[in-house]
Amino acid sequence: MTAKPYGFILSGDNAAICEAYEKMAGMPVDQEMMTTGLADEFFSEQTTIGVPVAVSGPGTFLRKANHTVTFRPCQESGWCFSRHDLPASLPIHVSVKNVWTTARNIVLCSGSPHNYMRMVEHIVALKAGMGVDNLIIDVQSGDPPLFDRSSMDLVEAMDSAQLVKIRRPAVYVTVKEPVTIASPNGGFLTFLPAEDKSRRLEVDCAVNFNNAMGRQRIRFIVNRTTFRYGAFARTNTNIWMMLYCKTVGKIFADVRNLGYTMRNILVAGPHYYFNQPRLIHNGKALEAVWHRATLDLLAAVALIDEGRFAGKIISYKAGHAVDVQMIKELYHHGLLERI
Repeated sequence: MTAKPYGFILSGDNAAICEAYEKMAGMPVDQEMMTTGLADEFFSEQTTIGVPVAVSGPGTFLRKANHTVTFRPCQESGWCFSRHDLPASLPIHVSVKNVWTTARNIVLCSGSPHNYMRMVEHIVALKAGMGVDNLIIDVQSGDPPLFDRSSMDLVEAMDSAQLVKIRRPAVYVTVKEPVTIASPNGGFLTFLPAEDKSRRLEVDCAVNFNNAMGRQRIRFIVNRTTFRYGAFARTNTNIWMMLYCKTVGKIFADVRNLGYTMRNILVAGPHYYFNQPRLIHNGKALEAVWHRATLDLLAAVALIDEGRFAGKIISYKAGHAVDVQMIKELYHHGLLERI
């Protein structure tokens, strides 16, 4: 099994994964960003930010409220959310051990079920995408802000705070062997070990939608430049789900106040988009695959709390549930090792 490109199958059917691999192999790579300059490389020491910085926007689930996220420097290892509206609660550490659900988005919870953070992926992806090892995130509720420019407001805030080094070496981990999980919709997710003790993370990501978004595939090295590029990509949905949210869905509490608009989400119909897509490359819109690769997939990578992940990730038609399942399986089977 390990001689196959997908390695050891942690979950799913061998034949289905082989078929999915063949489908992805038949897709051309629409965009590659495989080169990197020295300025884009992550520091070899652990990092935090130099000064606190705050970003505000309408709530994701309570759009009439204005919610603020404050990034604060931290010397202790890892990221954590601190809910100031629950002063008796412990910080919510960004770790796969604290994942509550991945039903629609990644929700973290610590201790009391009231001490949660919803839709954390667009925030915690910065941990892996920008090489920030240690951070405290102050919030006033479990509902993060939702921005018209996806995560660019957060990226620019992080840039303005400036990264600073901590006098501790950065820890890198990789997988001991190639491992794969099947996605129930005919996709898969594969993690491959770092070659020659490389500290880089390479991503080969493809999506395949039965609508205007269609087939999209990108390959890139994870660094600040590629992450900034992808952070502009919005969450996507189809026109039927958008209509559901605006009509029948309003009777359900988790949809009624959802702050999606035609500015902050990409809406695709069967043959065309209902709003203007972003990240056009060679005449093709690649917003959906860049969002999937940088703000969804890297958010799951950020849940590895032992250090920065290095190696290669291949993703085809995967999503939050499969991403988080993979990270859980890596811990369950003891498949992570330090470089």
